This record gives sequence, structure tokens and C-alpha cells, in this order.
Amino acid sequence: MTAQAQIAEVWAVLMKPCSPGAPAPLTPLATIPADPTAHRLLAGQSLRGRVIKRAGDIAFSLAVLCLGAPVFLVLAVVVKLSSRGSVFYVQRRIGRGYKSFGCIKFRTMRKDADRHLASVLASSEELRAEFARDFKLKADPRITPIGRFLRRSSLDELPQFINVLKGQMSVVGPRPIVWDELERYGRSMDAVLAVRPGLTGLWQVSGRNNLSYPNRVRLDLHYARNRNAWLDLQIILRTIGVILFPRDRGAY
Repeated sequence: MTAQAQIAEVWAVLMKPCSPGAPAPLTPLATIPADPTAHRLLAGQSLRGRVIKRAGDIAFSLAVLCLGAPVFLVLAVVVKLSSRGSVFYVQRRIGRGYKSFGCIKFRTMRKDADRHLASVLASSEELRAEFARDFKLKADPRITPIGRFLRRSSLDELPQFINVLKGQMSVVGPRPIVWDELERYGRSMDAVLAVRPGLTGLWQVSGRNNLSYPNRVRLDLHYARNRNAWLDLQIILRTIGVILFPRDRGAY
């Protein structure tokens, strides 16, 4: 199957019926298979394919980190001067085989964002419902002005090339999710976590947060089951377009 055909198939995945506004079905954490299942799926993958993908990740991330060093430096200075706090924000995410890792981003929120979240959610029932549904807030008051630009352009995610180089992520893959999102995936999580989470992927180039959560899960599962080099290349090219021409693609 060609990459074009697979992209077309993605839209078929998105068009599957899903009750409007209905949350993704929740599966109690106790019933989700533990990491041995993900490890068995990982063991069944082609060694040649894994080696080629990993070699490509290393080469691509090294090229971006070296050639893009001036851009990284400028963004780091802008983040540091625009608001108080560190340049980077590190959040625990779930990696391949259920291994936790620190996902690195340029900081886009105020210094005390995590502590301030409780008061933000307490101020509005609508915000609480939105956060419970999406694990994000579209009009998050904690985001700095420069942070809003970085998020819309996805430039805040550039430091994740360090995660790619360390083998915690891949250039292309499923979304790296936080532990609180695990229930939303149910048993699909084993297939998704049989591959490294990606800096970019089908979710990022197909609407991001404009998609319903069930469709996010479908995209991640579709990629995990159908990944190949040509699909990865097409996703990378579409990601470059998202960065160069930031519009309302659901990034916030």
C-alpha cells in the first residue's frame, strides 16, 4: 500500500461513526494488560525494520540538532526573556513498553503552571469538563504570549529531538501520552506502546486537538498497525508544512 493510499485510509478511520460529544469508553486500569503484552508485540516486529527506523531517527535528529542549533538558541533566549522560569519543561510520558520518560519541550506556560491548574479548573465548570475531555484547555490562561505562538507553530516540541536521540521517542509515531490518559486507550494501548511515541504523527497532521478523543486513539492505533517508511516520510513532509504555515490546525 502506498503512502497516499494509507493517508486516504486515515480519513476512512476518522469517518467511522462516533457519537457526537461522547467520551471515549473508559477501561479500568486494573483490566489493562501489563507491559509483558506490549513486550510480546515488540518482540514480533521485524528486526530489520526496527534497525532501519532507529538509524533514520538518529540521523534525522542529529541533523536537526546540529543544523538547527542557532534556531534553538534564539528560541531559548526568547523563552527565558519573555517570562520567569526555566527554558525547558519536562513532563512524564509513557514510552514504548510502558516505560516512563521525561518529554522535553520549550516552556510555554507561567512558572507555577502546574500548581495554578487547580485554581483555574475550580473557577469554571466548563473548563473542568474541557480538561476532563481533552486533558488540555484551548484558552489556557497559564500560557504566555510567546508560548501561544510556539504551540501554534509546534516549535515548542523541537527539544523532543533530544528524546529521539536518546531512544525514548521516534521522529514519527503515536502521540506520547501522560499516565492519566491511559484509560482512554483501553486494550489498544498495548499495540500503541509496542512502538516508540513520535515527535510527530498522524494526529499532529490530521487536526490535533480539533479531533475527538476517540479519533485520536484510532489514528494512533492505525499508525501502530500500519507504519512503514513511506508513510513516515509523508507525515514528515506534512509536518514541515504545518510548521512553516501555522494555521488553526488544532495546536494550542
